[in-house]
Amino acid sequence: MRPAIGFDAGAVAKIMRAALGSFDWMPVVHTPAEDFAFIHDVVLPRQQVTVAEAGKEIVGFIAVSGDWVEQLYLDPAWTRRGIGSRLLMDATTALPVVKLHCFQPNTGARRFYERHGFVAVSFGDGTSNEEGLPDILYVRGR
Repeated sequence: MRPAIGFDAGAVAKIMRAALGSFDWMPVVHTPAEDFAFIHDVVLPRQQVTVAEAGKEIVGFIAVSGDWVEQLYLDPAWTRRGIGSRLLMDATTALPVVKLHCFQPNTGARRFYERHGFVAVSFGDGTSNEEGLPDILYVRGR
């Protein structure tokens, strides 16, 4: 694991797209070029991003802003190996409170976050996200 650099934008965007594309319930709302621009222009310069590597290949990443986990994605071929847990714990251990949103249909992520001490505090109807999917606000700490 290491801090992300600008050069990582393409690989990080591909990881995000692969992860999102692995869900049959996830609508596609952005092109690959838009994904790249979001990672390059918004995520990398404004959030604390850590990538997980296997050899020289990026296989996952987490982006944190303040007490929010904004992004946590793994290459679908690299799930269930402890990488997501390590990214989450390393990036948030020092934070007294950690918040994140998760889509309600993402049952795997819901189990993952609940195993890591997150508690669902509110449920949204999808009107506050561009995907239009019902979501959950999770909080860990206080």
